[in-house]
Order: sequence, then C-alpha cells, then structure tokens
Amino acid sequence: MSRVFRGLPLALLTCFMSHGVQADVYKYINPVNGHVEYTDKPNHKGFHRIIETPEPFTRPAKVTFGGKSTLGNKSLFGGGLFGSAPANNNAKSAARHAALERNRSQYAGLIAEAANRHGLDPALLHAVIRAESSYNPGAVSNKGAIGMMQLMPATAARYGVQDPYDPVDNVYGGARYLSDLLGMFSDVPLAVAAYNAGENNVIKYGHRIPPFQETQNYVSRVLGYYNRFD
Repeated sequence: MSRVFRGLPLALLTCFMSHGVQADVYKYINPVNGHVEYTDKPNHKGFHRIIETPEPFTRPAKVTFGGKSTLGNKSLFGGGLFGSAPANNNAKSAARHAALERNRSQYAGLIAEAANRHGLDPALLHAVIRAESSYNPGAVSNKGAIGMMQLMPATAARYGVQDPYDPVDNVYGGARYLSDLLGMFSDVPLAVAAYNAGENNVIKYGHRIPPFQETQNYVSRVLGYYNRFD
C-alpha cells in the first residue's frame, strides 16, 4: 500500500524505518504551490528517491587502517591521552593534538572506504568525526550517543549497527546516515545541521539551519574542519 506524507519527515521515517519496517523514500515538490510530498511508492515521474532502503549491515571482509590498530591500548583511549593528562597545559594540549593526529591517521583507510561506499567526500566524513568524537571510538555523550560518529541507539538500530563502539560498524553506519541526509537536503550545511539536530528540525525551520546555538556552532565547526581537511 502506498503511503504519501505531506509535511515533516519524522512521521515518514518513523513509519518506514522503525520496528523493522523499511522502504525506499521518494520526494516530490509541487511546482505550483511548493508543497513537499514523501512516499514509498511514487505514482508519477516527478518523484525522486532520496533514501534507499538500508541494507542489512555487512561488515567488510577487510578494512584498511592507516596504521597498526591500537584499539584497547590505554595509551590512546584510556588514562593516557583521552583520560588524565599532564598538569602543564601546554603539554596537555600537545598530547591531545598528538592523539588526534595519530587517530586520524590510524582510521584514514577506514574512513576513505566508508566514504567511497556511500558516495561521500572523505574530508566531510573526517570533519564530522572530528567534531563528534575526535576519532575516539569509546566516546559516549551525556545524551547516550556512542562511538566515533556518536550514533544514538535508535540510529544505530536503524542502520543495522551491531556494535556502535566498533569503529568499522560505527563509521559505516554513520556514513550511511550522513549520505541519506545529503540525499534528503542536497546541501552540505543542512545535512550537517540535520546530523546534529535531526532532519525534522531542519524541515521545521524552512530548510534552514535551526536557530539552536549548539547546532549553529556545530555546523560552523564541521565546515571549518571540512575546509581544513579538503
């Protein structure tokens, strides 16, 4: 049965993607009145697909890391560089910067492969990861977001991420989500804003960056990293 939604995509995404029910999502903008329609079964050629049904996550047989894996090594993720730090502020800053560069190099291969698989610019994926977790696979936010791309449990489940602490699972799931947002908005700043505040809020505020200070700061930070990494 075809379902058409006019208005916010939250209901659409909930209907299509929760509780195991999934479908491709198509969008149509009425040229007369500007109304936006979403459906899982388009009835004319004016609709175009913006979200493809997420396939069950298949872990790549081989993932290329930029260097030797150091997962679980406390010198990287425990009390060394992401935990307690030298008392001297300069030393602390230098240590954190060294950790960032080491982790960025370590996961460069994984990020490049995930970006290629989901049609993303690797620099954009790097920028989001840098802003979200500083490449820390063990990061957990006070809202419950987990891992390198800070996936919320519902998003992880939606994209079939089995272990959000696992860098491969997390980055591939987050890359797919970011790719879907770019397909929905066709605009990098809006997709980045939606990654932070949710696609519902971007639509609610007229396809503009929501007026939340956190989101506006986040978009500015991600775009700054994007320009730097590009």
